[in-house]
Amino acid sequence: MEEHLLINGQMVLGEGAVRHIVNPASEETIVVVREASVEQVEQAIQAARNAFDATSWKTDKEERVRLLLALAQKLELQCEEIAILESKNTGKPFREAKIDVEDSVNCLKYYADLIERQKKESLEQWDGSTSVVQNVPYGVVALIVPWNFPLLLGIWKLAPALAAGNTIVFKPSELTPLTMIKLAELTRECGFPAGVFNLVPGDGPSVGQTLVTSGAVDKVSFTGGTVTGRLIHEHCAKSFKRVSLELGGKSPMLVFSDVPLDEAVEWALFGSFFNQGEVCVASSRILVEETIYQTFVEKLVARARTIKLGDPLKEETEMGPLISKVHLEKVESYIEIGEKEGARRQYGGERIGQEGYFVTPVIFTDVTPEMTIVQEEIFGPFSVIQSFNGEEEAIKLANGTKYALAAGILSNDLDRANRVAERIQAGTIWINSYHTPFVNAPWGGFKQSGIGRELGPQGLASYSEPKHVNVTKKLGQLGWYSM
Repeated sequence: MEEHLLINGQMVLGEGAVRHIVNPASEETIVVVREASVEQVEQAIQAARNAFDATSWKTDKEERVRLLLALAQKLELQCEEIAILESKNTGKPFREAKIDVEDSVNCLKYYADLIERQKKESLEQWDGSTSVVQNVPYGVVALIVPWNFPLLLGIWKLAPALAAGNTIVFKPSELTPLTMIKLAELTRECGFPAGVFNLVPGDGPSVGQTLVTSGAVDKVSFTGGTVTGRLIHEHCAKSFKRVSLELGGKSPMLVFSDVPLDEAVEWALFGSFFNQGEVCVASSRILVEETIYQTFVEKLVARARTIKLGDPLKEETEMGPLISKVHLEKVESYIEIGEKEGARRQYGGERIGQEGYFVTPVIFTDVTPEMTIVQEEIFGPFSVIQSFNGEEEAIKLANGTKYALAAGILSNDLDRANRVAERIQAGTIWINSYHTPFVNAPWGGFKQSGIGRELGPQGLASYSEPKHVNVTKKLGQLGWYSM
């Protein structure tokens, strides 16, 4: 057994459950991890509490900037090695994992620069006093991330949380802890103060619940499913603990008839099946203008048949395996549900190979808005195609689920695209592209897709609170007597 926990600056052996971390492409064990016990999670929380209360971390902006940049440099120098590890652990193609590492580096650099430029605001008041407004960290924050982008989504939380001056207890998904374990080792090499960053691998019912319910944790930031997010929100509401939630999606891509069909098909495939469709913003609902619907479906199915499934480490691979056998069976269960409800499976849903959790991408047509496969997040390579006639129907269909995380609009008429975008409920809308997050712009959703935002200045603001100090230079007569 190796030491996979980081508590108070030391890598330590877990005392909780033993878990085999499996390569989803081969079903072979990559490594065996001994997870954190409840007692060790409590120790990590206390270490973070001490680091926040008893050190200069929260006030020493120069140190935070220096260490974030040092961590970015470490990641950059080991990009290939870390991308291979991410690819093996998640099943995503290596070329996609490499982009994740590069984006993580850029995120660390962005928040180092943003915090370096951040200044206190000084306001001269009507009574001659001065108001100073500054952003101060919450304290101890618990960061909980899912298995689909273990490193990148972790950095999206970790970088602004540390930049703002918080200390962290981090729980990766129990399925994909490997790149965060590597990151924990890199923080030690960089010289992060003990207790500033703590890593506690484990599952939700033990590690996650301990973090969420702890009175010593000041904020919880969670990315994952809506059901778990609702439970976390309920727990945090009991003590008014601050919370950010980035939850599920059932994102639409609107395809208007004025676009080149072959290019639109490529974007639809990318939107739906990138990262095996295991993406919260996957465009799992393709809405196509009626006049081009039939031709679009034919071209989409034909192109889907050519998608290269296989070993994620091979350059030519376009789609890897799903994360686990359990998740593969979940995706397959939705195929059965769709067919029972009367939808037509145009393609996909076949297992590939003798080992690994590979399945061909699934395309359904003849769906209606109330169908389960139209309403529920499936989180796999699963796309439903609907037709629309005119902008009003397109907007109604696009807004027709409980989720509102993202959307895409493909149209050469930018006036129309912007007009439609104004009326679509979504936190991020791409016009004539899809999927790309921008580190300097906010990321998050409306409705049941979550609360709060990641990335951009808004991401930094989500890890701090404004504090107002009013200064009168000299103690004088009590103000209201002299009014």
